[in-house]
Amino acid sequence: MNTLFCSEYSRQIGEEIIGSATNYQTYILVECPQPWVSAAFKSKWVPDNLRVLVEEVKRAKLPIQFLLIANGQSHKVDYTTLLIYQKREGLSNGYCRQEYKLPNIEQVAGLVRKWLLGIASDYQVESNINRDILVCTHGSHDQCCAKHGNPFYFYATKTISNLHLDHIRLWKSTHFGGHRFAPTAIDLPEGRYYGLLDQDSFSSILIHSGDIQCLNKVYRGWGILPSALQILEREFIFAHGWDWFNYQVAGKILEQSLDNNTMLAELSFEQPGGAFYTYQAKLVKDEIKTQVVKSSCNATQELTVVKYAVANVWMVARKVATFANN
Repeated sequence: MNTLFCSEYSRQIGEEIIGSATNYQTYILVECPQPWVSAAFKSKWVPDNLRVLVEEVKRAKLPIQFLLIANGQSHKVDYTTLLIYQKREGLSNGYCRQEYKLPNIEQVAGLVRKWLLGIASDYQVESNINRDILVCTHGSHDQCCAKHGNPFYFYATKTISNLHLDHIRLWKSTHFGGHRFAPTAIDLPEGRYYGLLDQDSFSSILIHSGDIQCLNKVYRGWGILPSALQILEREFIFAHGWDWFNYQVAGKILEQSLDNNTMLAELSFEQPGGAFYTYQAKLVKDEIKTQVVKSSCNATQELTVVKYAVANVWMVARKVATFANN
């Protein structure tokens, strides 16, 4: 087995980063002070009732991602922040957020159980924050996230401060996949995943400005879309520029071959002015970019990661908004 860090190995073989975002319907983010052990929800500060709930959700195979989060204040505050991000149905630009401030972490499991049943809570709060960015620093799970994630988080805090982005909150997070692309991040409520980040690309992502081609290197994909479709969405980003981040989008795989080597994908989007478009595309397995990788520093076996290329794109529907004269 290669003794390189998994992130160094990934860089060395030139692994393509796009198509590595994971698709969840719900993110449940629980503020919990560090340290975090490798199996995050067995960490010291995680109460048994929360651990039991996470195991139940996992066994039921619900499309819910539980993560622990923390920032510089997490040891000092006398409340626990709970964030629930729920995927919007139909055309959307990501997730809707509910934020709760609880007296202590022991109350998280009870509130989440009620939330899953559709029961409202008195602990919900309004916030001037409209963006939560999670940086994986979970070094006990994979050492690349400590080696690359911690320094990135430190400088990212300064970057956000220097840009006076008071509406953006930065969190350290437990593992959410793709540690071989460390430093890696999720930008919520959009649900877009990034990796191999540096402060220049991070600044562009924060303000949706600058050279959009930086996404070629750092964009892992949009978590509201199936992984194979993420390569197609990136093509539309490059075609429309940063304006694309204001569009409402929906995508799906219409059909796929038995060997999964070819797929028919569909992507629909609505622009802020009301114009609506639907495109279809043929996706084919990219034999060159499909590689055998070391998926984590502790991996005992290598993993074949299939990548797709966009072979053909065509428009199937178009509706342009018309405005009546007064």
